[in-house]
Amino acid sequence: MEQVPEELDRLRSSIDNMDSALIHLLAERFKITQRVGELKAQHGLPPADPSREARQVARLRSLAESAHLDPEFAEKFINFVMREVVRHHEAIASDPDH
Repeated sequence: MEQVPEELDRLRSSIDNMDSALIHLLAERFKITQRVGELKAQHGLPPADPSREARQVARLRSLAESAHLDPEFAEKFINFVMREVVRHHEAIASDPDH
């Protein structure tokens, strides 16, 4: 079996580290959005905020362009995350204990 070039191994290690950081950042983000969902439920606010979501998409598309990341990819990613957040907020709002 051929040896994996040292540079490839080093790059893969960096990717693994970044993937770990992404997971931890997402976990922290969802902890915060959990609290947002609780506050929305307490104050009778809807689980989704389309105007905020639109602003976030525009802001992150711009950041993606600045970072030389495909803005379409960034939009798909944040839309996926926001759909999951709204799903959590809907669950919180329908929970009678909140």
